[in-house]
Amino acid sequence: MKMTVDFEECLKDSPRFRAALEEVEGDVAELELKLDKLVKLCIAMIDTGKAFCVANKQFMNGIRDLAQYSSNDAVVETSLTKFSDSLQEMINFHTILFDQTQRSIKAQLQNFVKEDLRKFKDAKKQFEKVSEEKENALVKNAQVQRNKQHEVEEATNILTATRKCFRHIALDYVLQINVLQSKRRSEILKSMLSFMYAHLAFFHQGYDLFSELGPYMKDLGAQLDRLVVDAAKEKREMEQKHSTIQQKDFSSDDSKLEYNVDAANGIVMEGYLFKRASNAFKTWNRRWFSIQNNQLVYQKKFKDNPTVVVEDLRLCTVKHCEDIERRFCFEVVSPTKSCMLQADSEKLRQAWIKAVQTSIATAYREKGDESEKLDKKSSPSTGSLDSGNESKDKLLKGESALQRVQCIPGNASCCDCGLADPRWASINLGITLCIECSGIHRSLGVHFSKVRSLTLDTWEPELLKLMCELGNDVMNRVYEANVEKMGIKKPQPGQRQEKEAYIRAKYVERKFVDKYSISSSPPEQEKQIVSKSCEEKRLSISKLGPSEQVRASPQSSETERQDSSVFLDSQHLNPGLQLYRASYEKNLPKMAEALAHGADVNWPNSEENKATPLIQAVLGGSLVTCEFLLQNGANVNQRDVQGRGPLHHATVLGHTGQVCLFLKRGANQHATDEEGKDPLSIAVEAANADIVTLLRLARMNEEMRESEGLYGQPGDETYQDIFRDFSQMASNNPEKLNRFQQDSQKF
Repeated sequence: MKMTVDFEECLKDSPRFRAALEEVEGDVAELELKLDKLVKLCIAMIDTGKAFCVANKQFMNGIRDLAQYSSNDAVVETSLTKFSDSLQEMINFHTILFDQTQRSIKAQLQNFVKEDLRKFKDAKKQFEKVSEEKENALVKNAQVQRNKQHEVEEATNILTATRKCFRHIALDYVLQINVLQSKRRSEILKSMLSFMYAHLAFFHQGYDLFSELGPYMKDLGAQLDRLVVDAAKEKREMEQKHSTIQQKDFSSDDSKLEYNVDAANGIVMEGYLFKRASNAFKTWNRRWFSIQNNQLVYQKKFKDNPTVVVEDLRLCTVKHCEDIERRFCFEVVSPTKSCMLQADSEKLRQAWIKAVQTSIATAYREKGDESEKLDKKSSPSTGSLDSGNESKDKLLKGESALQRVQCIPGNASCCDCGLADPRWASINLGITLCIECSGIHRSLGVHFSKVRSLTLDTWEPELLKLMCELGNDVMNRVYEANVEKMGIKKPQPGQRQEKEAYIRAKYVERKFVDKYSISSSPPEQEKQIVSKSCEEKRLSISKLGPSEQVRASPQSSETERQDSSVFLDSQHLNPGLQLYRASYEKNLPKMAEALAHGADVNWPNSEENKATPLIQAVLGGSLVTCEFLLQNGANVNQRDVQGRGPLHHATVLGHTGQVCLFLKRGANQHATDEEGKDPLSIAVEAANADIVTLLRLARMNEEMRESEGLYGQPGDETYQDIFRDFSQMASNNPEKLNRFQQDSQKF
């Protein structure tokens, strides 16, 4: 209701005027309450709307994730993507609507309350004040006595001035009231009209969007009707097939299991067998076995990498086992181990035995020209193969290793004869070889060359990185440095005798190595290496406990002085010193050069507490460098003058990957330093949970292995799986293994 106050009544200050003021003031107070309530409700609506948009956006993301998951179904992926995009547009329209609502309702009405109503309240206060002053002047004027002329004049003057001021303020107040009554109508209607136009635009945008989407939705509906019909038809066919299979007799189903050496997918035979574990409890586990690619492999789950039981069937025999309590057992025996298996019936046992025997005969007949594989028992007895997406005879993991290694410069051809597409490698030299040269390398002995297949063997991540750090070009620059000067020609493929003589001269006698090529770095580079080495050692000391720092700190300055004397005083380094330095610098080519010049892989540096290159590799923090030294005969248990071996130093520095590597290479975890601490006690003090877990697992496995006796296996499958996982993480995600070390440093 619009309240208007007359200006004439204002001048009279009549009861009618006062009643009108009370009515207006009450109306304005109620208006303020209504507007405040409306603004609060608007704020709540906007907040709820924004929360709805957030939840709706998360729902859209869920639809997009489902679309990506359905990438193999073009119809589902396209539909979900299109719908999610349209709904995302609606979310954007909602967001615009809430923004406009905030501007039209919240901001505009709040401004009216804060500005116009505030002016009204200020005018009211002034009016009430001057009104009270006028009342006081009237009372004083009435009370003055007639005979006091001076007071009469003073009271009359005050009343006149006060009445004039009252009329001025009252007129202003009435003006403010009339303006407010007029403005509130326009402000309220303007904000609501703006709000409704925002809704109109929102629904128009939504209508236009879904109008464009309508034809597609109609076509999809028709397509969905066809899909429902097809699904019903497929259901009937499946039910009919199910009924047909149920009517079959499965009582003699195991007799139908036959082997096929000419199978198209390369799998001679496959099926479930029980395998006796190598742990102390001799537990039996059911696994899916298959004979493929001249190997006997098994896997627990389809996605697991098949584990190789026998790498070359020509190296094994198979026999019945009647001396154990279980029935239908047979044993596959190789030169390095045996595997006890159990079939579900006698017919299945006979089928498996015949399949293995036939595969052995076939391998001898078809691969007799590759007799070098008989020496393969020097390689690890167990490995892993990746099952392919199309056929199980594709060794994806082997192909991946082959591709990674062959992409290194020079690795696409044999390092010694140049034959293309080599499938073998020497892991301690870091080179690729053809099958003929690999056989010659095996004859040299593992102390000169350790041969492994790029397609059949397991390749740990650190070994692959080692191969990628070196390569044929790098190693030939070292081992064939003087070939051209000496006028010697490399043997060609097929020249067996020439190859044997050349390879023996190259790697055993090292005739082609330039004996005068090894030298120290420039003085400026020497100083940088020295300062870096000293800084790294100071950092390693800071990671020790209080007792460790007390023992290590007094030697730090002396060590820095020794570093300077060892690295800077010589212009031509001996091979042992170059290997020592290169191990810390993580420089594998320089390390290989030092070994080619006759460096002792276990050379102790008397100037630095008789630390070995392997200990320097630990201080340098490189897992690949440690692997290279171990592959070339480094002693994992050689200790410095403080009684600490590589395992001690890796534990102190929190290098979990190196600890895992040393434990796999047989490091003595019971050895104590001069303070009587073994690696486990050091790890416990440092609160490094990963290393404590590894050391305790290694001790448990050692006890289990001892209980197996002379012919015990390396450890149970759980232990091997855990260490394999740590090795993979140390090579591919080393930052994950630092979390416990970082957490302990915070405290």
